[in-house]
Amino acid sequence: MTDPVVLRRAVADDARAAADVWLRSFAAALPTVVQPRTDDEVRDYMRDVVVPLREMWVAEAAGAGIVGLLVLDGKTLSQLYLDPGWRGRGLGDRFVALAKKRSPGGLTLWTFQVDKPAHRFYERHGFTAVEFTDGSDNEEREPDVRYVWRP
Repeated sequence: MTDPVVLRRAVADDARAAADVWLRSFAAALPTVVQPRTDDEVRDYMRDVVVPLREMWVAEAAGAGIVGLLVLDGKTLSQLYLDPGWRGRGLGDRFVALAKKRSPGGLTLWTFQVDKPAHRFYERHGFTAVEFTDGSDNEEREPDVRYVWRP
């Protein structure tokens, strides 16, 4: 039997653990993408901007703590990251269902063109690629793709 996982709104005390999940996930899923911020800058940004100013949700597993995060900014699904050891357990599906419930009129998101597993994941959830860029407008300078979900 697997440990139960609860999705809940993030609180200030979750910022560091969520940032650490983000860092591990980014490194595992996007090894060729340059991370433009230091680990400490990511932690500070999560603490000072994301948790207090965005709609952030975390997946908390009994005995393991924070194992995933979802950040919504209006109708934008701006972040969805899972601890690498927790991928493939349905948490991403649960987060996308939550995002759709929170934004029933539609969602948009960006992901990197090199992240083919993310493309398959979002397309499976009804998102459609609508724009491809050369990455000149993102911090990483990495070609990206915008996806849209319309109910």
